[in-house]
Parts: sequence; C-alpha cells; structure tokens
Amino acid sequence: MRAWYSFFRVIARALTQVLTRPTVSGRSNIPRTGPFFLVANHESILDPVLVQGYCPRAVHFFTKSTQFSASPVFRWFLPRVGAIPARRYRVDPQSVRTALRMLRQGDGVGIYLEGERSWDGALQPFRRGSVRLILGAGVPVVPCAVAGTYGAWPRWSRRRWRSRVSVRFGEPLHFGVHNTRAARDAALDMAAGRIADALRQLREEPS
Repeated sequence: MRAWYSFFRVIARALTQVLTRPTVSGRSNIPRTGPFFLVANHESILDPVLVQGYCPRAVHFFTKSTQFSASPVFRWFLPRVGAIPARRYRVDPQSVRTALRMLRQGDGVGIYLEGERSWDGALQPFRRGSVRLILGAGVPVVPCAVAGTYGAWPRWSRRRWRSRVSVRFGEPLHFGVHNTRAARDAALDMAAGRIADALRQLREEPS
C-alpha cells in the first residue's frame, strides 16, 4: 500500500500545482510516528487530493462505501491508498473496527467530520458518531483546514473556477481516552467545539 500511496501522492501534488497552486503550511504538526487522527473540513472533490497529497504521512481516510463500486478505476484505486469503506448516515461497526486496527498499528486515520461536501462552503455540523470514535481512541487529533476549494470547484458545479487555495495542518489536539459511552457523550460537545474552532481559526489565517 505504501509504495502505491507514495506514487499517487507525487501525482496528486503535481496535479494540484497545475490546478490550484496551493499554499501549504503546518506539515511539521503531523506526528512523525504513532497513531493519530487527521480531521479536515470538506468543501470540494479537490480536498482529498490536496490533503493526502501534502500530508507527510500516509493516512487511511474514511470513504463512502458506494465509491468502491462506482467504477472499476475506484474499485482498483481506493484499496491501494488505504481508504476505509464506510456507510454514510449510520453507524458502521466494520469501518470503526478497521480504523481502530489501523490506529493500533501506529497508522494515521482521516475523517471528514461533516460526512459530506459542504453545499455553501461553510463548515457543517459534525457527525456525532465520528466524534465519539475520536474520543474513544484517545490519540492525537490534527486539524487540517482547506480553504478556497469551494470556490475552485464547488459541489453544485462541474465547472472549475480560479481560486486561491490553502491547506493548513494545525497543532494536535488531545482529548484523552473516554472508555464508556456515557463518558464519550459527556465530552462530545466539548470535543466537537474545539475541533470546529481549530478548523475555523486555521481557515482564517492569512496566506
């Protein structure tokens, strides 16, 4: 997987340099070793290419399960970049088990906490189940803010526009381990608020 991932990361960087010429900062905030969550906002179909292209470590991102059967290309490609199939709008125990296994192996796991691309470019409410997973795992959480991709390629349009794009990796957040459902529920709003605040602050930083 890692050889393919490294190859596709080179392609992703070359492609995004042509399409958007992104400004990237904060890559030193990604832990050099050990498990972590990478949580990003989701404005556009360009986001996975940018986030995974510029993250210095391989990350297993949750990807909606229907994408794995969308075409022969996706069926071949997604497993090779370590994507984790997940059903949308519901708890998916299999994807949770897979993510926890990746973390135990010392890998990074990526989540778009909004669960789908934004319809208007604004940060959408987070999926509560995803926040519970973060609280139960107890590993560092690195916020990654993508700005400008909604303007470059919005969800409602097939046409690409010119827009300044940035990718900013923030300092890791730490929430500790919440071993029970009650403990996770009690900390859920606090954790979601801290992550959302971190993403908004990163998006507002000057380029």
